[in-house]
Amino acid sequence: MTKLNWGMIGGGAGSQIGPTHRISAGLDGHFLLCAGAFDIDPDRGKAFADSLGVSAARAYGDWREMLAAESRRDDRLDLVTIATPNATHYEISRAFLEAGFNVLCEKPLTMTADEAREIVEIAEKSGKVCAVNYGYSGYPLVRQMRAMIANGDLGKVRLIKAEFAHGFHADAEEADNPRVRWRYDPAQAGTSAVFADAGIHAFHMACFVSGQTPTELSADFASLVGDRQLEDDAMINFRFDGGAVCRLWTSAVAVGRMHGLTLQVFGEKGGLSWQQQHPEQLHWTPLNGRTQILERGDAELSEQAVRASRIPIGHAEGMPVAFANIYMDLADVLNAQKTGGEPDPLALDFPQAEDGYWSMRAIEAAASSAKANGAWTRL
Repeated sequence: MTKLNWGMIGGGAGSQIGPTHRISAGLDGHFLLCAGAFDIDPDRGKAFADSLGVSAARAYGDWREMLAAESRRDDRLDLVTIATPNATHYEISRAFLEAGFNVLCEKPLTMTADEAREIVEIAEKSGKVCAVNYGYSGYPLVRQMRAMIANGDLGKVRLIKAEFAHGFHADAEEADNPRVRWRYDPAQAGTSAVFADAGIHAFHMACFVSGQTPTELSADFASLVGDRQLEDDAMINFRFDGGAVCRLWTSAVAVGRMHGLTLQVFGEKGGLSWQQQHPEQLHWTPLNGRTQILERGDAELSEQAVRASRIPIGHAEGMPVAFANIYMDLADVLNAQKTGGEPDPLALDFPQAEDGYWSMRAIEAAASSAKANGAWTRL
């Protein structure tokens, strides 16, 4: 197997998400990290590249230098991961896609829905992959939920309850911490803080497992700590095109909640419940029946869940393996792209630019609804 050449922008020393990407991309041996512009400070970035074993010739001071140099190489990158602050995603993604590179961008894909739609169109025109890292959709039992709903096990989906609530921004004394402050700065974060940062994962998972698209929403945003310009707590109600309603709560001030990503789906014939902090088990309750616990790694699960499980049942996998499933999907698609073959159909579940576009539409509609005191707003 020839490894795919992989490069990274951002995700340097001290990054919260960078190590997870490197662990995940390396898990199956499909990708070789061979280039990067890891830091806004060129010297720091090059030093970090050296610590990762990236050659000095492909350790770049910034992404523009990286784009120019990599575009001229015969062994150009097969995939570029963008793990920089939100406000830079559009410009960098656009530049690399237009230059013929495949891209995996951290969420949110862009700062506006118009920008996201443009990225979708550029990716389609270029024939290149643009994926968005809604990485929690890589969990095997999330894919099991999707398969069971698609199979009709729940019947018509009536109600979805989604949460992503934590308490890590509840301390007013931490308001000026740079790692916190930028998230509530409209110039860097856009029109939304906690919904765009955390709640959007719950939104994507609700769409992903249900196979439905939102048509309208009603949102209530609250800024509960200090004088934050953007919300640190939000409640959003959605109506979906398949008839389901979704209640989504997201918060950064829920003291005692560590991660808080949960998803429950209720249909005519049963209900499903899953928590990211207990990802090895999915609770399935048939109508008028007893609750059953489906275990990750069980060979009787769906093809999607079995494909995404890496280690034997009873041994915890966790977030890096979920993200690794996104990279595994991408490797399958990119190898098919290089050879002219067809990827495994199960590999096409990775989140794509279109998902990033719908997320931005939801963020903008939610911000608009919140300003209008929760008025129902079309997406």
